[in-house]
Amino acid sequence: MNKKQIIDKLDTIALYLEIIGENPFKVAAYRKAGQALETDRRSMAGIEDVSAIKGIGRSTSHAIEELMATGESSVLRSLQGEIPESLLGLLNIAGLGGKKIGTLYRALHVTDMTSLREACEQGRVSGLPGFGKKTEEKLLKAIQEGKNRPEILSIAYMTDLAEKIESILGTIPEIGRFSRAGSLRRGKETMKDLDFVLETQDPEGAADRILERLPVSEVIGRGDAKITVLMNDGYKVSVDFRLASPETFITTLHHFTGSKEHNILMRHLAKERGEKISEYGVELENGRMITFSSENEFYHHFGLNEIPPEVREGTDEVDQARRSPLGLIKLSDIKGDLHMHSTWSDGSYTIEEMAGAMRAKGYAYACLTDHSKSLRVADGLSERRLLDQLEEVARVNALYDDFTLYSGVEMDILPDGTLDYTNEVLEKLDFVIASIHSSFNQSQAEIMRRLEAACRNPYVRLIAHPTGRLLGKRSGYRADIGRLIKLASETGTALELNANRNRLDLSAEWVRKAQEAGVKIAIDTDSHSMKMIDEMGLGVRTAARGWIRPENVLNTLSAGQFADFIKRKKVPF
Repeated sequence: MNKKQIIDKLDTIALYLEIIGENPFKVAAYRKAGQALETDRRSMAGIEDVSAIKGIGRSTSHAIEELMATGESSVLRSLQGEIPESLLGLLNIAGLGGKKIGTLYRALHVTDMTSLREACEQGRVSGLPGFGKKTEEKLLKAIQEGKNRPEILSIAYMTDLAEKIESILGTIPEIGRFSRAGSLRRGKETMKDLDFVLETQDPEGAADRILERLPVSEVIGRGDAKITVLMNDGYKVSVDFRLASPETFITTLHHFTGSKEHNILMRHLAKERGEKISEYGVELENGRMITFSSENEFYHHFGLNEIPPEVREGTDEVDQARRSPLGLIKLSDIKGDLHMHSTWSDGSYTIEEMAGAMRAKGYAYACLTDHSKSLRVADGLSERRLLDQLEEVARVNALYDDFTLYSGVEMDILPDGTLDYTNEVLEKLDFVIASIHSSFNQSQAEIMRRLEAACRNPYVRLIAHPTGRLLGKRSGYRADIGRLIKLASETGTALELNANRNRLDLSAEWVRKAQEAGVKIAIDTDSHSMKMIDEMGLGVRTAARGWIRPENVLNTLSAGQFADFIKRKKVPF
Protein backbone atom coordinates (compact mmCIF):
# COMPACT_ATOMS: atom_id res chain seq x y z
CA MET A 1 0.00 0.00 0.00
CA ASN A 2 1.27 3.49 -0.71
CA LYS A 3 1.33 6.23 1.89
CA LYS A 4 -1.94 7.87 0.86
CA GLN A 5 -3.78 4.54 0.98
CA ILE A 6 -2.48 3.87 4.51
CA ILE A 7 -3.42 7.38 5.64
CA ASP A 8 -6.92 6.82 4.26
CA LYS A 9 -7.20 3.56 6.24
CA LEU A 10 -6.08 5.32 9.44
CA ASP A 11 -8.67 8.05 8.86
CA THR A 12 -11.32 5.37 8.29
CA ILE A 13 -10.41 3.67 11.57
CA ALA A 14 -10.71 7.04 13.32
CA LEU A 15 -14.12 7.55 11.72
CA TYR A 16 -15.40 4.15 12.91
CA LEU A 17 -14.07 4.79 16.41
CA GLU A 18 -15.88 8.12 16.42
CA ILE A 19 -19.13 6.48 15.34
CA ILE A 20 -19.04 3.85 18.10
CA GLY A 21 -18.31 6.56 20.69
CA GLU A 22 -14.74 5.56 21.50
CA ASN A 23 -12.49 7.70 23.71
CA PRO A 24 -11.68 10.95 21.78
CA PHE A 25 -7.97 10.51 22.55
CA LYS A 26 -7.99 7.14 20.78
CA VAL A 27 -9.78 8.68 17.78
CA ALA A 28 -7.24 11.50 17.69
CA ALA A 29 -4.34 9.03 17.87
CA TYR A 30 -5.23 7.51 14.49
CA ARG A 31 -5.72 10.91 12.86
CA LYS A 32 -2.46 12.14 14.36
CA ALA A 33 -0.65 9.06 13.02
CA GLY A 34 -1.99 9.80 9.53
CA GLN A 35 -0.82 13.40 9.77
CA ALA A 36 2.61 12.26 10.93
CA LEU A 37 2.95 9.99 7.90
CA GLU A 38 1.80 12.76 5.60
CA THR A 39 4.47 15.20 6.77
CA ASP A 40 7.27 12.60 6.61
CA ARG A 41 9.21 13.06 3.37
CA ARG A 42 9.88 9.35 2.85
CA SER A 43 7.65 6.88 1.04
CA MET A 44 6.50 3.79 2.96
CA ALA A 45 9.31 1.74 1.41
CA GLY A 46 11.87 4.09 2.92
CA ILE A 47 10.50 3.97 6.47
CA GLU A 48 12.21 1.25 8.47
CA ASP A 49 10.49 1.87 11.82
CA VAL A 50 7.16 3.71 11.78
CA SER A 51 7.08 3.80 15.60
CA ALA A 52 10.11 6.10 15.51
CA ILE A 53 8.09 8.81 13.78
CA LYS A 54 6.87 11.49 16.16
CA GLY A 55 3.09 11.29 16.48
CA ILE A 56 2.85 7.52 15.92
CA GLY A 57 2.28 5.45 19.04
CA ARG A 58 2.41 1.74 19.76
CA SER A 59 -1.14 0.81 18.70
CA THR A 60 -1.10 2.97 15.58
CA SER A 61 2.34 1.68 14.56
CA HIS A 62 1.02 -1.88 14.80
CA ALA A 63 -1.92 -0.92 12.58
CA ILE A 64 0.40 0.68 10.01
CA GLU A 65 2.77 -2.29 9.99
CA GLU A 66 -0.16 -4.66 9.43
CA LEU A 67 -1.42 -2.54 6.54
CA MET A 68 2.06 -2.51 5.00
CA ALA A 69 2.39 -6.28 5.33
CA THR A 70 -1.10 -7.43 4.34
CA GLY A 71 -3.04 -4.49 2.92
CA GLU A 72 -5.67 -5.17 5.58
CA SER A 73 -6.34 -4.01 9.15
CA SER A 74 -7.73 -6.35 11.81
CA VAL A 75 -8.75 -3.27 13.86
CA LEU A 76 -10.79 -1.91 10.97
CA ARG A 77 -12.26 -5.33 10.19
CA SER A 78 -13.42 -5.66 13.81
CA LEU A 79 -14.91 -2.17 13.82
CA GLN A 80 -16.75 -2.85 10.55
CA GLY A 81 -18.48 -5.77 12.27
CA GLU A 82 -19.78 -3.53 15.04
CA ILE A 83 -21.91 -1.13 13.00
CA PRO A 84 -24.12 -1.39 9.90
CA GLU A 85 -22.27 -0.55 6.68
CA SER A 86 -25.24 1.59 5.61
CA LEU A 87 -24.30 4.15 8.27
CA LEU A 88 -21.38 5.31 6.14
CA GLY A 89 -23.83 6.48 3.48
CA LEU A 90 -24.85 9.24 5.90
CA LEU A 91 -21.43 10.82 5.44
CA ASN A 92 -22.68 12.11 2.07
CA ILE A 93 -25.07 14.42 3.90
CA ALA A 94 -23.64 17.88 4.54
CA GLY A 95 -23.16 18.56 8.24
CA LEU A 96 -22.88 14.93 9.32
CA GLY A 97 -19.54 13.61 10.53
CA GLY A 98 -18.59 10.54 12.50
CA LYS A 99 -19.47 12.01 15.88
CA LYS A 100 -22.99 13.08 14.92
CA ILE A 101 -23.65 9.87 13.00
CA GLY A 102 -22.61 7.95 16.10
CA THR A 103 -25.05 9.96 18.24
CA LEU A 104 -27.90 9.29 15.81
CA TYR A 105 -27.07 5.59 15.72
CA ARG A 106 -26.76 5.08 19.47
CA ALA A 107 -29.61 7.36 20.57
CA LEU A 108 -32.20 6.85 17.81
CA HIS A 109 -31.05 3.61 16.11
CA VAL A 110 -30.62 5.47 12.81
CA THR A 111 -28.87 3.16 10.35
CA ASP A 112 -29.54 4.66 6.88
CA MET A 113 -31.22 7.47 4.95
CA THR A 114 -34.70 6.04 5.46
CA SER A 115 -34.45 5.77 9.25
CA LEU A 116 -32.82 9.21 9.45
CA ARG A 117 -35.64 10.77 7.43
CA GLU A 118 -38.23 9.13 9.66
CA ALA A 119 -36.46 10.35 12.80
CA CYS A 120 -36.34 13.91 11.41
CA GLU A 121 -39.99 13.85 10.33
CA GLN A 122 -41.00 12.68 13.81
CA GLY A 123 -39.04 15.53 15.42
CA ARG A 124 -36.76 13.20 17.37
CA VAL A 125 -33.47 14.50 15.96
CA SER A 126 -33.98 18.09 17.18
CA GLY A 127 -34.10 16.83 20.77
CA LEU A 128 -30.57 15.44 20.67
CA PRO A 129 -27.65 17.42 22.13
CA GLY A 130 -25.79 19.30 19.40
CA PHE A 131 -28.60 19.13 16.83
CA GLY A 132 -31.66 21.39 17.22
CA LYS A 133 -34.58 22.29 14.97
CA LYS A 134 -32.57 24.08 12.29
CA THR A 135 -30.20 21.11 11.94
CA GLU A 136 -33.18 18.79 11.64
CA GLU A 137 -34.65 20.91 8.84
CA LYS A 138 -31.30 21.03 7.01
CA LEU A 139 -30.97 17.26 7.24
CA LEU A 140 -34.43 16.74 5.77
CA LYS A 141 -33.62 19.09 2.91
CA ALA A 142 -30.28 17.34 2.24
CA ILE A 143 -31.97 13.91 2.24
CA GLN A 144 -34.53 15.10 -0.29
CA GLU A 145 -31.85 16.55 -2.55
CA GLY A 146 -29.88 13.31 -2.30
CA LYS A 147 -32.86 11.33 -3.58
CA ASN A 148 -32.73 13.18 -6.88
CA ARG A 149 -30.19 11.18 -8.89
CA PRO A 150 -28.29 13.36 -11.35
CA GLU A 151 -29.36 12.83 -14.95
CA ILE A 152 -25.75 12.41 -16.02
CA LEU A 153 -22.60 11.32 -14.21
CA SER A 154 -18.98 12.28 -14.80
CA ILE A 155 -16.45 10.16 -16.66
CA ALA A 156 -14.48 9.99 -13.41
CA TYR A 157 -17.32 8.26 -11.58
CA MET A 158 -18.21 6.04 -14.52
CA THR A 159 -14.59 5.03 -15.13
CA ASP A 160 -14.23 4.00 -11.49
CA LEU A 161 -17.40 1.93 -11.76
CA ALA A 162 -16.36 0.43 -15.11
CA GLU A 163 -13.02 -0.67 -13.66
CA LYS A 164 -14.79 -2.48 -10.83
CA ILE A 165 -17.09 -4.21 -13.32
CA GLU A 166 -14.16 -5.17 -15.56
CA SER A 167 -12.27 -6.70 -12.63
CA ILE A 168 -15.19 -9.11 -12.24
CA LEU A 169 -15.81 -9.73 -15.96
CA GLY A 170 -12.19 -10.87 -16.22
CA THR A 171 -12.90 -13.72 -13.78
CA ILE A 172 -15.86 -15.18 -15.68
CA PRO A 173 -14.74 -18.18 -17.77
CA GLU A 174 -17.74 -17.98 -20.11
CA ILE A 175 -16.56 -14.54 -21.31
CA GLY A 176 -13.70 -14.16 -23.80
CA ARG A 177 -12.93 -10.65 -25.01
CA PHE A 178 -14.87 -7.77 -23.55
CA SER A 179 -14.82 -4.04 -24.13
CA ARG A 180 -16.43 -0.85 -22.97
CA ALA A 181 -18.79 0.65 -25.51
CA GLY A 182 -21.05 3.70 -25.71
CA SER A 183 -20.16 7.12 -24.34
CA LEU A 184 -17.41 5.86 -22.06
CA ARG A 185 -15.50 4.24 -24.92
CA ARG A 186 -15.81 7.46 -26.90
CA GLY A 187 -14.35 9.36 -23.92
CA LYS A 188 -17.28 11.70 -23.31
CA GLU A 189 -17.00 13.77 -20.13
CA THR A 190 -20.48 12.86 -18.90
CA MET A 191 -22.93 10.05 -19.57
CA LYS A 192 -26.15 8.46 -18.34
CA ASP A 193 -25.24 4.78 -18.34
CA LEU A 194 -22.60 2.19 -19.19
CA ASP A 195 -22.34 -0.26 -22.08
CA PHE A 196 -20.18 -3.37 -22.45
CA VAL A 197 -19.80 -5.80 -25.32
CA LEU A 198 -18.88 -9.34 -24.28
CA GLU A 199 -17.64 -12.17 -26.47
CA THR A 200 -19.16 -15.49 -25.46
CA GLN A 201 -20.17 -18.84 -26.88
CA ASP A 202 -22.41 -19.43 -23.87
CA PRO A 203 -24.66 -16.34 -23.51
CA GLU A 204 -26.89 -17.89 -20.89
CA GLY A 205 -23.97 -19.02 -18.73
CA ALA A 206 -22.26 -15.64 -19.09
CA ALA A 207 -25.43 -13.83 -18.02
CA ASP A 208 -25.85 -16.16 -15.02
CA ARG A 209 -22.27 -15.50 -13.87
CA ILE A 210 -22.72 -11.71 -14.28
CA LEU A 211 -25.77 -11.75 -12.02
CA GLU A 212 -24.00 -13.97 -9.48
CA ARG A 213 -20.82 -11.93 -9.20
CA LEU A 214 -21.72 -8.30 -9.83
CA PRO A 215 -23.29 -6.15 -7.08
CA VAL A 216 -26.60 -5.82 -8.92
CA SER A 217 -29.53 -3.94 -7.40
CA GLU A 218 -32.12 -4.90 -10.01
CA VAL A 219 -32.38 -6.78 -13.31
CA ILE A 220 -34.20 -4.57 -15.80
CA GLY A 221 -34.18 -6.98 -18.73
CA ARG A 222 -32.66 -10.20 -19.97
CA GLY A 223 -32.67 -11.72 -23.42
CA ASP A 224 -30.56 -13.97 -25.61
CA ALA A 225 -28.14 -11.19 -26.58
CA LYS A 226 -28.53 -8.56 -23.88
CA ILE A 227 -28.83 -8.15 -20.15
CA THR A 228 -29.58 -4.82 -18.48
CA VAL A 229 -29.06 -4.24 -14.76
CA LEU A 230 -29.05 -1.45 -12.22
CA MET A 231 -25.88 -1.51 -10.16
CA ASN A 232 -25.93 -1.32 -6.39
CA ASP A 233 -23.57 1.66 -6.42
CA GLY A 234 -25.50 4.49 -4.77
CA TYR A 235 -26.68 6.02 -8.05
CA LYS A 236 -28.09 2.74 -9.37
CA VAL A 237 -26.30 3.17 -12.68
CA SER A 238 -27.87 1.28 -15.60
CA VAL A 239 -25.48 -1.09 -17.38
CA ASP A 240 -26.14 -2.87 -20.68
CA PHE A 241 -24.17 -6.04 -21.43
CA ARG A 242 -24.34 -7.06 -25.12
CA LEU A 243 -23.53 -10.73 -25.65
CA ALA A 244 -21.85 -11.37 -29.00
CA SER A 245 -20.41 -14.43 -30.70
CA PRO A 246 -16.69 -14.40 -31.54
CA GLU A 247 -17.61 -13.76 -35.20
CA THR A 248 -19.85 -10.76 -34.52
CA PHE A 249 -17.86 -9.20 -31.65
CA ILE A 250 -16.28 -6.43 -33.77
CA THR A 251 -19.45 -5.29 -35.55
CA THR A 252 -21.39 -5.44 -32.27
CA LEU A 253 -18.69 -3.37 -30.61
CA HIS A 254 -18.74 -0.82 -33.43
CA HIS A 255 -22.52 -0.59 -33.39
CA PHE A 256 -22.88 -0.07 -29.64
CA THR A 257 -19.91 2.26 -29.37
CA GLY A 258 -21.85 4.73 -31.50
CA SER A 259 -22.49 7.52 -31.61
CA LYS A 260 -25.92 7.29 -33.18
CA GLU A 261 -24.92 10.08 -35.59
CA HIS A 262 -21.73 8.27 -36.60
CA ASN A 263 -23.65 5.06 -37.24
CA ILE A 264 -26.05 6.96 -39.49
CA LEU A 265 -23.10 8.25 -41.55
CA MET A 266 -21.77 4.71 -41.89
CA ARG A 267 -25.18 3.30 -42.87
CA HIS A 268 -25.52 5.94 -45.60
CA LEU A 269 -22.07 5.00 -46.89
CA ALA A 270 -23.02 1.31 -46.91
CA LYS A 271 -26.31 2.06 -48.68
CA GLU A 272 -24.44 3.80 -51.49
CA ARG A 273 -22.61 0.50 -52.02
CA GLY A 274 -25.79 -1.57 -51.87
CA GLU A 275 -24.83 -2.94 -48.43
CA LYS A 276 -26.36 -2.93 -44.98
CA ILE A 277 -24.63 -2.57 -41.59
CA SER A 278 -25.94 -4.11 -38.39
CA GLU A 279 -24.43 -5.34 -35.13
CA TYR A 280 -24.25 -8.80 -36.75
CA GLY A 281 -22.02 -7.77 -39.66
CA VAL A 282 -22.21 -6.20 -43.12
CA GLU A 283 -24.72 -7.66 -45.56
CA LEU A 284 -23.44 -7.52 -49.14
CA GLU A 285 -25.55 -6.98 -52.28
CA ASN A 286 -25.74 -10.74 -52.83
CA GLY A 287 -27.14 -11.24 -49.32
CA ARG A 288 -23.94 -12.71 -47.88
CA MET A 289 -23.09 -11.50 -44.35
CA ILE A 290 -19.44 -10.74 -43.61
CA THR A 291 -17.75 -10.08 -40.28
CA PHE A 292 -14.37 -8.64 -39.33
CA SER A 293 -11.39 -9.34 -37.09
CA SER A 294 -10.85 -5.68 -36.17
CA GLU A 295 -12.50 -2.27 -36.46
CA ASN A 296 -9.60 -1.23 -38.70
CA GLU A 297 -10.61 -3.99 -41.12
CA PHE A 298 -14.24 -2.89 -40.84
CA TYR A 299 -13.41 0.68 -41.90
CA HIS A 300 -11.05 -0.48 -44.66
CA HIS A 301 -13.94 -2.46 -46.15
CA PHE A 302 -15.63 0.89 -46.84
CA GLY A 303 -12.49 2.53 -48.23
CA LEU A 304 -11.85 4.47 -45.04
CA ASN A 305 -8.88 4.92 -42.79
CA GLU A 306 -9.60 3.86 -39.22
CA ILE A 307 -11.73 6.24 -37.18
CA PRO A 308 -10.91 6.15 -33.44
CA PRO A 309 -13.91 5.89 -31.07
CA GLU A 310 -13.16 9.34 -29.63
CA VAL A 311 -14.17 11.16 -32.84
CA ARG A 312 -17.15 9.04 -33.88
CA GLU A 313 -19.57 11.89 -33.31
CA GLY A 314 -21.23 12.27 -36.71
CA THR A 315 -19.43 15.42 -37.85
CA ASP A 316 -16.91 15.19 -40.71
CA GLU A 317 -14.92 12.19 -39.48
CA VAL A 318 -16.03 9.93 -42.36
CA ASP A 319 -15.10 12.48 -45.02
CA GLN A 320 -11.71 13.05 -43.41
CA ALA A 321 -11.07 9.31 -43.06
CA ARG A 322 -11.87 8.89 -46.75
CA ARG A 323 -9.20 11.42 -47.73
CA SER A 324 -6.27 10.40 -45.48
CA PRO A 325 -5.29 8.89 -42.10
CA LEU A 326 -6.60 11.10 -39.30
CA GLY A 327 -3.18 11.30 -37.66
CA LEU A 328 -4.55 11.86 -34.16
CA ILE A 329 -2.39 11.48 -31.09
CA LYS A 330 -1.97 7.99 -29.59
CA LEU A 331 -0.66 6.87 -26.23
CA SER A 332 2.46 5.49 -27.92
CA ASP A 333 3.35 9.04 -29.03
CA ILE A 334 3.92 10.18 -25.42
CA LYS A 335 7.62 10.35 -24.48
CA GLY A 336 7.38 11.88 -20.99
CA ASP A 337 5.22 13.42 -18.27
CA LEU A 338 5.71 17.06 -17.32
CA HIS A 339 3.70 17.24 -14.08
CA MET A 340 4.25 14.99 -11.06
CA HIS A 341 4.62 15.22 -7.28
CA SER A 342 6.75 13.47 -4.67
CA THR A 343 6.85 13.12 -0.88
CA TRP A 344 8.64 16.47 -0.78
CA SER A 345 5.15 18.00 -1.07
CA ASP A 346 1.94 15.93 -1.11
CA GLY A 347 2.95 12.90 -3.18
CA SER A 348 3.00 9.30 -1.96
CA TYR A 349 6.43 8.26 -3.25
CA THR A 350 9.96 9.62 -3.17
CA ILE A 351 11.55 11.45 -6.09
CA GLU A 352 13.62 8.39 -6.96
CA GLU A 353 10.57 6.09 -6.85
CA MET A 354 8.49 8.39 -9.05
CA ALA A 355 11.35 8.81 -11.54
CA GLY A 356 11.81 5.03 -11.64
CA ALA A 357 8.09 4.53 -12.28
CA MET A 358 8.14 7.06 -15.12
CA ARG A 359 11.16 5.33 -16.64
CA ALA A 360 9.43 1.95 -16.26
CA LYS A 361 6.56 3.32 -18.39
CA GLY A 362 9.10 3.72 -21.18
CA TYR A 363 9.35 7.49 -20.87
CA ALA A 364 12.59 9.25 -21.79
CA TYR A 365 12.01 12.13 -19.38
CA ALA A 366 9.77 13.59 -16.71
CA CYS A 367 9.48 16.87 -14.83
CA LEU A 368 9.37 16.99 -11.03
CA THR A 369 6.86 19.69 -10.09
CA ASP A 370 6.10 19.65 -6.37
CA HIS A 371 3.88 22.39 -4.96
CA SER A 372 5.13 25.85 -4.08
CA LYS A 373 5.30 27.44 -0.64
CA SER A 374 1.87 29.14 -0.49
CA LEU A 375 0.00 25.85 -0.88
CA ARG A 376 0.55 24.90 2.76
CA VAL A 377 -2.17 22.24 2.68
CA ALA A 378 0.07 20.36 0.22
CA ASP A 379 3.26 21.00 2.24
CA GLY A 380 4.53 23.37 -0.44
CA LEU A 381 8.27 23.97 -0.73
CA SER A 382 10.01 27.01 0.70
CA GLU A 383 12.75 28.55 -1.45
CA ARG A 384 15.37 26.72 0.61
CA ARG A 385 13.67 23.31 0.26
CA LEU A 386 13.08 23.88 -3.45
CA LEU A 387 16.77 24.60 -4.02
CA ASP A 388 17.75 21.66 -1.81
CA GLN A 389 15.61 19.49 -4.07
CA LEU A 390 17.93 20.25 -6.99
CA GLU A 391 20.62 18.12 -5.33
CA GLU A 392 18.22 15.17 -5.07
CA VAL A 393 17.25 15.57 -8.74
CA ALA A 394 20.94 15.51 -9.68
CA ARG A 395 21.47 12.38 -7.56
CA VAL A 396 18.55 10.59 -9.25
CA ASN A 397 19.73 11.59 -12.71
CA ALA A 398 23.13 10.03 -11.97
CA LEU A 399 21.36 6.65 -11.69
CA TYR A 400 20.24 6.55 -15.34
CA ASP A 401 21.72 6.98 -18.77
CA ASP A 402 18.41 6.49 -20.61
CA PHE A 403 16.12 8.79 -18.63
CA THR A 404 16.25 12.43 -17.52
CA LEU A 405 14.43 13.96 -14.57
CA TYR A 406 14.03 17.71 -14.98
CA SER A 407 13.77 20.00 -11.97
CA GLY A 408 10.67 22.11 -11.71
CA VAL A 409 7.78 23.30 -9.59
CA GLU A 410 4.03 23.77 -9.74
CA MET A 411 3.96 27.39 -8.62
CA ASP A 412 0.88 29.12 -7.27
CA ILE A 413 -0.44 32.21 -9.00
CA LEU A 414 -1.43 34.21 -5.92
CA PRO A 415 -4.74 36.11 -5.58
CA ASP A 416 -3.05 39.49 -6.14
CA GLY A 417 -1.48 38.32 -9.39
CA THR A 418 2.03 37.85 -8.03
CA LEU A 419 3.85 34.53 -8.33
CA ASP A 420 5.02 32.38 -5.44
CA TYR A 421 8.76 32.70 -6.21
CA THR A 422 11.00 35.40 -7.59
CA ASN A 423 12.60 35.11 -11.00
CA GLU A 424 15.96 34.63 -9.26
CA VAL A 425 14.64 31.33 -7.90
CA LEU A 426 12.76 30.30 -11.05
CA GLU A 427 15.78 30.71 -13.33
CA LYS A 428 17.50 27.86 -11.46
CA LEU A 429 14.77 25.39 -12.49
CA ASP A 430 14.33 23.49 -15.76
CA PHE A 431 10.53 23.58 -16.08
CA VAL A 432 8.11 25.90 -14.27
CA ILE A 433 4.37 25.29 -14.15
CA ALA A 434 1.99 27.97 -12.87
CA SER A 435 -1.51 27.28 -11.59
CA ILE A 436 -4.37 28.73 -9.57
CA HIS A 437 -5.34 26.96 -6.35
CA SER A 438 -7.06 29.75 -4.40
CA SER A 439 -9.68 32.55 -4.54
CA PHE A 440 -11.85 30.84 -7.15
CA ASN A 441 -14.62 33.37 -6.50
CA GLN A 442 -12.73 36.29 -8.04
CA SER A 443 -14.16 38.11 -11.04
CA GLN A 444 -13.13 37.09 -14.53
CA ALA A 445 -11.02 40.24 -14.83
CA GLU A 446 -9.10 39.36 -11.65
CA ILE A 447 -8.64 35.74 -12.70
CA MET A 448 -7.35 36.80 -16.10
CA ARG A 449 -4.93 39.30 -14.56
CA ARG A 450 -3.47 36.40 -12.59
CA LEU A 451 -3.21 34.13 -15.64
CA GLU A 452 -1.73 36.92 -17.76
CA ALA A 453 0.96 37.60 -15.16
CA ALA A 454 1.94 33.94 -15.28
CA CYS A 455 1.94 33.77 -19.08
CA ARG A 456 4.11 36.87 -19.36
CA ASN A 457 6.68 35.55 -16.88
CA PRO A 458 9.79 34.50 -18.85
CA TYR A 459 10.22 31.28 -16.83
CA VAL A 460 6.65 29.94 -16.76
CA ARG A 461 6.44 27.28 -19.48
CA LEU A 462 3.00 25.83 -18.75
CA ILE A 463 -0.35 26.80 -17.23
CA ALA A 464 -1.68 23.75 -15.39
CA HIS A 465 -5.37 22.70 -15.24
CA PRO A 466 -6.33 26.10 -16.70
CA THR A 467 -10.00 26.26 -15.59
CA GLY A 468 -9.65 24.64 -12.16
CA ARG A 469 -12.71 22.49 -12.73
CA LEU A 470 -13.45 19.15 -11.08
CA LEU A 471 -15.89 17.12 -13.16
CA GLY A 472 -19.23 16.77 -11.41
CA LYS A 473 -17.96 18.65 -8.35
CA ARG A 474 -17.01 22.22 -9.25
CA SER A 475 -17.08 24.32 -12.38
CA GLY A 476 -13.79 26.10 -11.67
CA TYR A 477 -12.98 29.79 -11.70
CA ARG A 478 -14.13 32.44 -14.19
CA ALA A 479 -11.39 32.11 -16.77
CA ASP A 480 -11.77 33.48 -20.29
CA ILE A 481 -10.17 30.53 -22.06
CA GLY A 482 -10.34 32.17 -25.46
CA ARG A 483 -8.32 35.07 -24.06
CA LEU A 484 -5.94 32.65 -22.30
CA ILE A 485 -5.27 30.84 -25.58
CA LYS A 486 -4.42 34.19 -27.21
CA LEU A 487 -2.07 35.04 -24.31
CA ALA A 488 -0.44 31.61 -24.55
CA SER A 489 0.16 32.12 -28.26
CA GLU A 490 1.62 35.60 -27.74
CA THR A 491 3.97 34.52 -24.96
CA GLY A 492 4.97 30.99 -25.97
CA THR A 493 3.31 29.46 -22.92
CA ALA A 494 1.93 25.94 -23.26
CA LEU A 495 -1.46 24.91 -21.84
CA GLU A 496 -2.07 21.68 -19.99
CA LEU A 497 -4.57 18.96 -20.60
CA ASN A 498 -4.55 17.48 -17.11
CA ALA A 499 -5.26 13.77 -17.53
CA ASN A 500 -6.59 13.22 -14.01
CA ARG A 501 -10.02 11.66 -14.52
CA ASN A 502 -11.54 14.22 -12.15
CA ARG A 503 -10.18 17.14 -14.18
CA LEU A 504 -9.59 16.55 -17.92
CA ASP A 505 -8.74 20.23 -17.93
CA LEU A 506 -8.56 21.61 -20.61
CA SER A 507 -11.53 19.95 -22.27
CA ALA A 508 -11.41 18.45 -25.76
CA GLU A 509 -13.23 21.50 -27.14
CA TRP A 510 -10.64 23.93 -25.76
CA VAL A 511 -7.51 21.97 -26.69
CA ARG A 512 -8.80 21.86 -30.25
CA LYS A 513 -9.11 25.66 -30.23
CA ALA A 514 -5.60 25.90 -28.74
CA GLN A 515 -4.23 23.72 -31.53
CA GLU A 516 -5.97 25.88 -34.13
CA ALA A 517 -4.25 28.94 -32.57
CA GLY A 518 -0.85 27.25 -32.73
CA VAL A 519 -0.55 26.84 -28.95
CA LYS A 520 1.34 23.82 -27.67
CA ILE A 521 -0.42 21.35 -25.37
CA ALA A 522 1.10 19.24 -22.60
CA ILE A 523 -0.82 16.10 -21.62
CA ASP A 524 0.13 15.40 -18.01
CA THR A 525 -1.05 13.09 -15.25
CA ASP A 526 -0.38 15.42 -12.29
CA SER A 527 0.63 12.18 -10.56
CA HIS A 528 0.74 12.07 -6.78
CA SER A 529 1.28 8.29 -6.83
CA MET A 530 2.57 5.59 -9.19
CA LYS A 531 -0.96 4.42 -9.97
CA MET A 532 -1.91 7.87 -11.24
CA ILE A 533 0.75 7.65 -13.95
CA ASP A 534 -1.65 5.35 -15.80
CA GLU A 535 -4.14 8.22 -16.21
CA MET A 536 -2.14 9.34 -19.24
CA GLY A 537 -4.31 7.14 -21.47
CA LEU A 538 -7.46 9.06 -20.57
CA GLY A 539 -5.70 12.36 -21.23
CA VAL A 540 -4.60 11.15 -24.67
CA ARG A 541 -8.15 10.01 -25.45
CA THR A 542 -9.46 13.44 -24.47
CA ALA A 543 -6.86 15.04 -26.73
CA ALA A 544 -7.93 12.73 -29.56
CA ARG A 545 -11.53 13.92 -29.03
CA GLY A 546 -10.13 17.39 -29.65
CA TRP A 547 -8.49 16.16 -32.89
CA ILE A 548 -5.04 16.87 -31.45
CA ARG A 549 -2.07 15.79 -33.55
CA PRO A 550 1.13 14.58 -31.86
CA GLU A 551 3.30 17.36 -33.29
CA ASN A 552 1.30 19.89 -31.24
CA VAL A 553 1.96 18.17 -27.90
CA LEU A 554 5.10 19.07 -25.93
CA ASN A 555 5.62 15.69 -24.37
CA THR A 556 5.71 13.88 -27.71
CA LEU A 557 9.12 15.47 -28.30
CA SER A 558 12.06 13.08 -28.31
CA ALA A 559 14.56 13.25 -25.45
CA GLY A 560 16.89 15.40 -27.51
CA GLN A 561 14.14 17.69 -28.79
CA PHE A 562 12.78 18.23 -25.29
CA ALA A 563 16.26 18.99 -23.95
CA ASP A 564 16.64 21.62 -26.69
CA PHE A 565 13.21 23.05 -25.81
CA ILE A 566 14.24 23.39 -22.15
CA LYS A 567 17.41 25.25 -23.11
CA ARG A 568 15.64 27.75 -25.34
CA LYS A 569 14.05 30.92 -24.02
CA LYS A 570 10.30 31.41 -24.37
CA VAL A 571 9.22 32.87 -27.69
CA PRO A 572 5.71 33.41 -29.15
CA PHE A 573 4.26 30.32 -30.85
